[in-house]
Amino acid sequence: MEAAVKNEILAKAREMQVKFIRLQFTDILGVLKNVAITVEQLEKALDGELMFDGSSIEGFVRIEESDMYLRPDPSTFVVFPWRPREGAVARLMCDVYNPDGTPFEGCPRNALKKALAEAAEMGYSMNVGPEAEFFLFQVDENGQPTLKTHDNAGYFDLTPVDMGENARRSMVLTLEDMGFEIEASHHEVAPGQHEIDFKYGDALDVADKIVTFKFVVRTIAQRHGLHATFMPKPIFGINGSGMHCHQSLFVDGKNAFYDAGSPDGMSQLAKYYIGGLMKHARAFAAITNPTVNSYKRLVPGYEAPVYIAWSERNRSPLIRVPAKRGMSTRIELRCPDPSCNPYLAIAAMLKCGMDGIKNKIEPATPCEKNIYHMSPAERADLGIGSLPASLMEAMQELSADEVVKSALGPHIFEKFIEAKTKEWDSFRVQVHPWEVEEYLSKF
Repeated sequence: MEAAVKNEILAKAREMQVKFIRLQFTDILGVLKNVAITVEQLEKALDGELMFDGSSIEGFVRIEESDMYLRPDPSTFVVFPWRPREGAVARLMCDVYNPDGTPFEGCPRNALKKALAEAAEMGYSMNVGPEAEFFLFQVDENGQPTLKTHDNAGYFDLTPVDMGENARRSMVLTLEDMGFEIEASHHEVAPGQHEIDFKYGDALDVADKIVTFKFVVRTIAQRHGLHATFMPKPIFGINGSGMHCHQSLFVDGKNAFYDAGSPDGMSQLAKYYIGGLMKHARAFAAITNPTVNSYKRLVPGYEAPVYIAWSERNRSPLIRVPAKRGMSTRIELRCPDPSCNPYLAIAAMLKCGMDGIKNKIEPATPCEKNIYHMSPAERADLGIGSLPASLMEAMQELSADEVVKSALGPHIFEKFIEAKTKEWDSFRVQVHPWEVEEYLSKF
């Protein structure tokens, strides 16, 4: 790290009376981890000299290879606004490195940086704008989460119907204090469901922000006596939580998805990018929708995408192209959910889109009809396929797709499949309440 940058961070820490710093990173499942240090150790950390035990982290290394190093990204230094001003707590997002100074292949942030570097070699930078939804639930007398929503409000409702408005307001103010530009916040369709949207930006910065966003939302909800969850489908019969990802590519500061001379304002490159996403959708679903529960959301009837198609107006397909053009031209991928690891999800989306560009993959004709109302025969006639129906099906697709696997790299791919196979097997052998209700008396 450059001396001037290091000195700037050290000066900020002194000026803001920081006592503790959390060096944060995620495991391959996207779970946020940290090593807490005192400010006296900050210079050592900024020099990349802080070691931790990688064998304790999901998907990292075996015990005999446990020594790993954290290298903080100075641009991510921020103080937690909810902690005391005196003896303040700050954080730095980190990349994980091997003892020999090489980037660790199992670090999700490194995987995204590698995908972005490959796109940069072709002249492209990537912008992403996420729409992360979450539920707020009541807690019991022991502070444990329940499935009781804190309200019965619906889309865009206000107080007194929307009981989460105060908590959401605190979340917005906290996020703004941490450098987020909040564009909108509102109650979502389902009872107790909310959405806070922040401004699109550079893909790596946005991935960091998604991780921080989830941490802040859960922390502030707890301070309001509520439990926030990004579980995709916590309650049967109502909408689940998605994380639609708006994305675009830029070349020399210009939006490469926009073409003023085209009838629809979209460039051919944008359509190739869509073609790549559609070709690999069944495989990258394992990354963008990585839990058993994710596939309870991806069913017809609850506004979540099921069918692999695209449209410029219709919200039933997997991919929608919002109406704005010029610098705002973008595509919206609607399948991701907020349980995903954002570094891996964005890396996978980018690699698939770039594969479409490299190989000039034309997408099918846009579908302007409501796909949910079509019969299977009608969908077959139009060549409209479906996303996987289960985590196991998605893993099988991932295992056969070299493009998505290359976005992860061999280490993350192998550890991801290993962890998710265990998750699937654990789910598969359980006897669930539905089975008891359906079969206990019948047989």
